[in-house]
Amino acid sequence: MKKSDDMDNLENRIEASKKIKSKPSYLILGSGSIGFALVKKLKELNKEIFIIDKDEQKVETLREEGYDAIVGDLNDPTLLDQINTKELIAILILSSDNKANETVLKNLKDQSIDIYSISRASDIINKQKMDEIGANQVIVPSRIVATSLVTSLERVELLHKGTRLSNMLRGMEGKRLAIVIHNNPDPDAIGSAIALEEIANSFGIESTILYNGEISHQENKAFVNLMQINLNRIDEYNISDFDKIALLDCAIPGANNILESNTPIDIIIDHHPTNGHEIDAEYIDIRPIVGATCTIMTKYLQELNIDINKRLATALLHGIRTDTQDFKRNADSSDLSAASYLYPISDHNILKKLEHPPISTETLNILGDAINNRQVIGSYLLSNVGSIRDRDALPQAADYLLHLEGVSTSIVFGVIEDMIYISGRSKDIRVNLGAIMKKAFGDECGGGHATSAAAQIPLGVFSDVKDKQTLLHLINDVVVKKFFDATGVDLPNE
Repeated sequence: MKKSDDMDNLENRIEASKKIKSKPSYLILGSGSIGFALVKKLKELNKEIFIIDKDEQKVETLREEGYDAIVGDLNDPTLLDQINTKELIAILILSSDNKANETVLKNLKDQSIDIYSISRASDIINKQKMDEIGANQVIVPSRIVATSLVTSLERVELLHKGTRLSNMLRGMEGKRLAIVIHNNPDPDAIGSAIALEEIANSFGIESTILYNGEISHQENKAFVNLMQINLNRIDEYNISDFDKIALLDCAIPGANNILESNTPIDIIIDHHPTNGHEIDAEYIDIRPIVGATCTIMTKYLQELNIDINKRLATALLHGIRTDTQDFKRNADSSDLSAASYLYPISDHNILKKLEHPPISTETLNILGDAINNRQVIGSYLLSNVGSIRDRDALPQAADYLLHLEGVSTSIVFGVIEDMIYISGRSKDIRVNLGAIMKKAFGDECGGGHATSAAAQIPLGVFSDVKDKQTLLHLINDVVVKKFFDATGVDLPNE
């Protein structure tokens, strides 16, 4: 029996010496279901592979199918002596035995074999052990399956939403749709509205984009002018003349839009957190994890197989880029995916012009006032810019002040007629600015994302104050106190 075993070992070594000449690029240790599936995929890609497994029957089957394979024990410290490791790109340790996989990793380390290693682990605890030994990558099959399923479910969810929306729009053929965007609309709101207008048109629906407030930000003005976008003042229409109403880039009637709070809404598509508000509409799609509503609308256009022309692609891409600050703020993988799809079909000459639009004198003055009037407490900066006409200058000032040394959260506020407008930015991972705005100024007035938020507060009793300086002083005291009460930070004089 001993002689037979010796003969078997000799045959294995002779077979191994023949296979070494093939100079494989990938060494696979363990040919279970995962290993075998990978072997087949690599062979389809014409990769040079070599397999070692302790199961003689599996090895024999692999050989019969034309694979280079030998019998070997992963616990054997001389296992890798049979392989010309200098030619290897990676070693894939895929057995179901955690201890055996750890042994291979230790042998690689002890023998100073510097080759990219991928190891299989049954759970997180064993993954951590293999990471500590020195594996370049450790896979946990159950997590890979779960991730794959989640990706599939996301796709199913997108298909489901696209089907629901198309079914609803199909029943609206020949009707009039009001597409209402938030007050003082930005590129994300405008681009989203153009997209819904295009979708509605494909279903034979007459739609009108409506807004309230002003388009005063120099970049937004340039955007509307260069793209020749047709926006309509909502006060020039009777909202009851429309058969259906859609809210884009906002979700609550009367909150940052001129609609009555009891206005029945048919379609809501938005990416802002609802801050606990109950949202009511026939069709609702709110995705706070997404960085821009334009991203959501791009996905709808793709799901509904509606052609995206250069003008629409440019508007959507600009909306995504501005709302995510070129993917540096609240950006999700879906934003990157949508931008990647839109980029090749966009008008890059227009996008380039929109990057550096001329700045208005008032915006420059507000920025100067924000710098001069800043109050810095710890890492928080607050600045009262007084009475203004251009509210779009507030977020620009907040963005700029966030770059000051030692500042991690910036708040800029000013007064327009009978309303206090507040804009905030934060890069402090410990701060959820949207939650702070909501807590400080109420559910109806404040909210937003963790790093970008805003509030609008009616002057109320302060509107009776006739002296302008006294009014601004009172507003400053109230806003600053309420904000710091919400953060839990004590003011210096308290």
